[in-house]
Amino acid sequence: MEFFDKLGKKASEAYKVTADKTGKIAKETKMKLKISELKAQVNDIYEEIGKKVYEKHIREEAFSIQNEIEEKCTQIDVLSDEIDSLLKQCLALKDKKQCPKCYKEIEKEMKFCPNCGEKQTQEQNNDKEEKREKEESNLEKTVAVESDVEIQECRPKQEDTNLEKTVAVESNVEIEEIEKVEEEEEEE
Repeated sequence: MEFFDKLGKKASEAYKVTADKTGKIAKETKMKLKISELKAQVNDIYEEIGKKVYEKHIREEAFSIQNEIEEKCTQIDVLSDEIDSLLKQCLALKDKKQCPKCYKEIEKEMKFCPNCGEKQTQEQNNDKEEKREKEESNLEKTVAVESDVEIQECRPKQEDTNLEKTVAVESNVEIEEIEKVEEEEEEE
């Protein structure tokens, strides 16, 4: 029996790890799709700016497009900020950071960038400390949950499983429908 308990715990742990990784991959994929959409919008704005500048060149007229270009540049700035935010979120999901000099993706724990050799700042080391504290907190929560599971295993089972509840509810609905049909037939 102990073997099956251990097997069940291992399967549960494997499921949790897999579900966590799948969730991270799904979030990262959504963010990357959004980044692609934003980059396409930026490229469209670049194209609009280019058209405006070329039209001014062709017409050789004295009209100002500075306000329009400033407006488009502001739109690009807003989109670029959103792209940067999404990129940082993607890096956080993968427990990585970006080198401030060469912008390569590197491990959070690295003190020097393996690509350019740039020394990583204290701010990035603070991220490492936060991660360690988060892991300690998660460990404490895991111990608490495992303790609760052990306590619950000692208690007799008081609630039906969700499947049993669903079957019971569906059965009651079917019984009620049958009774209604029978009542209608009796009335006729």
